[in-house]
Amino acid sequence: MSSIMESEVAIAGECFCGEIKYQVEGKLRDARSCHCSRCRKAFSSQASAYALVEPREFKWISGQDLLTSYVSKHGFGLQFCSKCGSTLCGIYNGSIHGVTLGCLNGDPEIEIGKHIYVGSKASWEVMPAGVIQYIEGVPENA
Repeated sequence: MSSIMESEVAIAGECFCGEIKYQVEGKLRDARSCHCSRCRKAFSSQASAYALVEPREFKWISGQDLLTSYVSKHGFGLQFCSKCGSTLCGIYNGSIHGVTLGCLNGDPEIEIGKHIYVGSKASWEVMPAGVIQYIEGVPENA
């Protein structure tokens, strides 16, 4: 039986306009929501919703020529649809790192397991009761 922290089904995703499609042949893992100011801006939302993937299990199905990337000086970045603007995935040093949960189709059989950087969340955001929260990133021993 699959836990809510990991998914074991083939997962498909696409951008808002549907021109870019991808598939993950493996598990989504470590789903999280980051509330830092950078994620709020990158996702145009109160937080990100993101899960990690193994790069070798990720495959573009169509529209890869429409991808545009933003990469920080530290090697982390995001890839977007140049037509509709959807944030599709995260990259690290040129490899797929994870996918945005909002662009997944169907039920990926995963839930957000933790909320990180809630110490810098927007003043207007109210965190739900009972969720696992970290003021900054997840501690090494967690």
